[in-house]
Amino acid sequence: MVSLGCPKALTDSERILTQLRAEGYDTSKTFAGADLVIVNTCGFIDDAVRESLDTIGEALAENGKVIVTGCLGAKTLPGADGAAPANLVQAMHPSVLAVTGPHATDEVMAAVHAHVPKPHDPFVDLVPVQGVKLTPRHYAYLKISEGCNHRCSFCIIPSMRGDLVSRPIGEVLGEAQRLFESGVKELLVISQDTSAYGVDLRYRTGFWDGKPVRTRMLDLCARLGELAQAHGAWVRLHYVYPYPHVDEVLPLMAEGLVLPYLDVPLQHSHPDVLRRMKRPASGERNLERLQRWRELCPQIVVRSTFIAGFPGETEAEFADLLDFIRAARIDRAGCFAYSPVDGASANALPDPVPAEVREARRAEFMAVAEAVSAQKLRERIGATMQVLVDQAPALGRKGGVGRSYADAPEIDGVVRLLPPEKASKTLKVGEFTRARIVAAEGHDLVGQPL
Repeated sequence: MVSLGCPKALTDSERILTQLRAEGYDTSKTFAGADLVIVNTCGFIDDAVRESLDTIGEALAENGKVIVTGCLGAKTLPGADGAAPANLVQAMHPSVLAVTGPHATDEVMAAVHAHVPKPHDPFVDLVPVQGVKLTPRHYAYLKISEGCNHRCSFCIIPSMRGDLVSRPIGEVLGEAQRLFESGVKELLVISQDTSAYGVDLRYRTGFWDGKPVRTRMLDLCARLGELAQAHGAWVRLHYVYPYPHVDEVLPLMAEGLVLPYLDVPLQHSHPDVLRRMKRPASGERNLERLQRWRELCPQIVVRSTFIAGFPGETEAEFADLLDFIRAARIDRAGCFAYSPVDGASANALPDPVPAEVREARRAEFMAVAEAVSAQKLRERIGATMQVLVDQAPALGRKGGVGRSYADAPEIDGVVRLLPPEKASKTLKVGEFTRARIVAAEGHDLVGQPL
């Protein structure tokens, strides 16, 4: 199985692998010799589409029996002369065995059963209680909802994944508990819009451990924090829109139940650009919101993503974005040069920004953002921080690599751990260590284990 795209696609892959293992299937590390290849695709931007199509082609060339699932599987091409739209994957690779869209475990399993039937043997085929995971043993993603109710003009996710569908809160908490019990030390909460959790269910009351719990963000975070605390683990929130009710979660961060870290997709600062993007949050209030969060929880770290060169973006609007980054002091900021995506309504907006200008603005944004981030990292020198160890060759005697509460895996920096000064001190992957920060280098910190 090949899993491409975002963590939400990764959790879809985990569900498919868990069901496969439960039914007695085993997995291969290579295309060659496998009875079947499943490719979970991404179709968000052009580069992701190309990677997905190339991977499908490689699997077909090396194996020949390929099932395609994921976001790219939901994309279509306009039919010729009024004909019905054609599936993009099947048009590009007509020899694939089956194509499904995202979060389609049942459809994928039906295709597997049709081409590689294998009976379940309960005496041989064992599945871990937490399911099959594609992440390291000590951290895992927890998807709390699927789809999105927003219709941002640059995004086609709702057309592929549909409207918001929140998972029952008892089911989510049950999965979290199993993950913590299996040894997970960091739970990363993901969705398309974490702040909207429960909106589609009108925040109905569910049940967990025999007690009523409302299906909404605050209640979910409180219960997850309690579970994590009992296991000495972290809870990290991703994809949090800056709605006013997010303020209610900040006391949980100040108390240590949830990591003081928010991944907030702001995308821009200028109100006119945000209106063209059809963003659900007001740009004028984002500085106020950040200030409020820092008042409630001074240690909070904020990461965000932005788009430079959106159609119609003027020099003044871009300058406003740079001013915002300097004033907001975003800890971790990423930026994409606007990329037209087939099917996105933004493609029809007037005054597109030339590609070379988009790229130049992205580079200028990143120079400003990195200067802000570097200054904030330097402010941590001399502090003692808790670090979750990700790498520790030879029990860390030559040092290792870990992450603080400010660092999400794969998207943020790391803490490079020096060799321990005490001969008796060792480091172990998946465990916490205390480290004194002695330097800041690029996006990373350097720590001396204590």
